[in-house]
Amino acid sequence: MKKKSLLTIGLLLALSVILVLGACGSGSASSSSSSSSSSSSASSSSAALSGKLTLGGSTALQPLAAEAAKEFMAQNPNVQIDVQGGGSGTGLSQVQAGNFDIGNSDIFAEKGKNIDAKSLTDFKVAVVAMTAAVNPKAGVTNLSKADLQKVFTGKVTNWSQVGGKNVKITLVNRSATSGTFKTFVQFALDGKTPANGITQDSSNTVKKIVAQTPGAIGYLALSYFTPNDKSVVALSLDGVQATEANVANGKFPVWAYEHMYTKGTPSPLAKAFLDYMMGSTVQNKDLPAQGYIAVDKLSVQRDATGKLTTK
Repeated sequence: MKKKSLLTIGLLLALSVILVLGACGSGSASSSSSSSSSSSSASSSSAALSGKLTLGGSTALQPLAAEAAKEFMAQNPNVQIDVQGGGSGTGLSQVQAGNFDIGNSDIFAEKGKNIDAKSLTDFKVAVVAMTAAVNPKAGVTNLSKADLQKVFTGKVTNWSQVGGKNVKITLVNRSATSGTFKTFVQFALDGKTPANGITQDSSNTVKKIVAQTPGAIGYLALSYFTPNDKSVVALSLDGVQATEANVANGKFPVWAYEHMYTKGTPSPLAKAFLDYMMGSTVQNKDLPAQGYIAVDKLSVQRDATGKLTTK
């Protein structure tokens, strides 16, 4: 009887040891899984985006690019993005030369001077509409396209000649390499060459001069006109306002694609930023907030020659 009791106790002790060892084994597997998970997390963290991008060119696109870069850097602290202006010609030539990672342009690369368009990859990130910007003291809010062309070609020199106040007209143009200049000349002036006036390389400076000079007129992307800013007047053409709806349905003619070009295939970091530009935050929030239009909202489209067709 005593032997049976001892045997029973021995069996119970052996069973206990087995259970303890089993629990330890289970704990070891769990630890291994946790370690693997931590390693995976660390690996993911080390794969986070990092590096520097230099963007430059179109000043019409600059406000949007700068806002998107700010948001992108906030989400990716190890990334630095430098957004420069200089005009579309600069954007195209500098990305082709390899000095910009992304070249911003209001015009197709095919229209750039000494640009090998085949070496560049085109990303259409937005549409920008442009219209004439006039000093409020001119006393005009609308011009016919014919009168607008008379103003910019110097055939009309006083606003009273086109229904405005008796104020001398001062022309403010962008440089000939500017995409804003080329777009305005092509679609607002029907190719007519503007008369001599003040020439500036920046849309910001154009707006400042027009705002401070009675009778001055220039042209700006809609992103430079804000609801609470009465320093300049956005002119309607032939009674049609420069609005998203009128651009989208083809009624307002002065608009262009906003291109971001890379030399060949974009680097992983440039591709990540371009993907962000085409993502919901930029396309659904930033574009309308800053006066740009999403490409897919247009019922019309243009090719490099400027030919307009219905989608």
